[in-house]
Amino acid sequence: MPFRSPAVFRALRSRNYRLFFAGQGLSLIGTWMTQTAVIWLVYHLTNSALMLGVVGFAQQIPNFILSPFAGVFVDRWNRRPALVATQALSMLQSLVLTILAFTGKIEIWHIIALSVFQGCINAVDMPTRQAFVVELVEKREDLGNAIALNSSIFNSARLIGPAIAGVLVAAVGTTACFAIDTVSYFAVLLGLLAMRLRPKAIAVTAKAGVLEQLREGISYSFGFPPIRAILLLIGLVSLVGMPYTVLAPIFATQYLGGDAETLGFLMAASGLGALCSALYLGSRRSVVGLGKFIAIAPAGFGTAVIIFSQSRVLWLSLLAMFIAGASLILQSTSGNTILQTIVDEDKRGRVMSLYALAFTSMVTFGNLFAGSLASRIGAPNTLTIGGIICIAGSLFFGRQLPALRQLVIPIYARLGILQSPHPYQPHP
Repeated sequence: MPFRSPAVFRALRSRNYRLFFAGQGLSLIGTWMTQTAVIWLVYHLTNSALMLGVVGFAQQIPNFILSPFAGVFVDRWNRRPALVATQALSMLQSLVLTILAFTGKIEIWHIIALSVFQGCINAVDMPTRQAFVVELVEKREDLGNAIALNSSIFNSARLIGPAIAGVLVAAVGTTACFAIDTVSYFAVLLGLLAMRLRPKAIAVTAKAGVLEQLREGISYSFGFPPIRAILLLIGLVSLVGMPYTVLAPIFATQYLGGDAETLGFLMAASGLGALCSALYLGSRRSVVGLGKFIAIAPAGFGTAVIIFSQSRVLWLSLLAMFIAGASLILQSTSGNTILQTIVDEDKRGRVMSLYALAFTSMVTFGNLFAGSLASRIGAPNTLTIGGIICIAGSLFFGRQLPALRQLVIPIYARLGILQSPHPYQPHP
């Protein structure tokens, strides 16, 4: 009997995607538990805003350096074996973290070294995961829904994981979070191995070198204004806005008078907002109309970050985190969906590597800069500056949007998403 699902879950009609969805859902809860436990452990060990930034920098700098090259290999490789390898290595990293925490021998340099290792893994894993989704859905029209559902499981885990981590850290310490994360990787590995995939032809010629293909991917991405504008705006928001997550322990303790459980609630509020946006985007039938969300969402995100930075009461901080999470995913998932729709198939891995670089790797420098700036002018002022820049970026993208729409409409028409590239058609 075929699998039937509501419109918001229609990508689950594809068996392979169901396996991917279930495995990732369980594994990502463990990942978010570990992320929350790590930032709490770093702050507990050092009591330093700068060290929070350093650890974030350590995890993201390999991603920043390696992601563009990883995108070339994603376009060359069979993606399932690559994901099996990255998940197995991530499980190993989490196991080492568990052992060090359990024995009480963990030091800040251990955390930094393991963060660098995980960053190298993520540099390959993220673009591979993004590009792999296309192979998992049986119907092209389900692609946008699958991307939105990816965001929904990511942010469901972001909602559940920190909340569990906050309780566990307060009750028994960080080791339990690391151990659960280690075990959770079995779910995604089993899902990947159980998939039945059709053989995939690799469209890359043997004569093309890695650097040549890298230049081709960058030229393609930044030579087409819609792709360039989406990547630049996502990168800007990640650089100046996303550091609110690494500075959250300071607000939880110094400004809200809380503890690890308070941090868990703040991160969960952000995850809940993100989940609501992802479910809304998943309910949409078409990619048409997503451009306006990319233009508006950074302004909402920036405003929420400013409110959070100035709040001294928990309920207002939770509300601000909810809006920040909702706005961030509204922008990034809409951008991802449009990119995956308009990109040429033989360049998908390289474009997705640049998307991963913009969305996650720019946080590398944002975390380091924000941690350093917060130690000088304070965390509230640091986040306020970032929020203002996000709003400015939103306004600039909004001015470009009409011209960008006209470039995307012919692609939508060729794909059958629009009936014809008529200037009065509904716009992307």
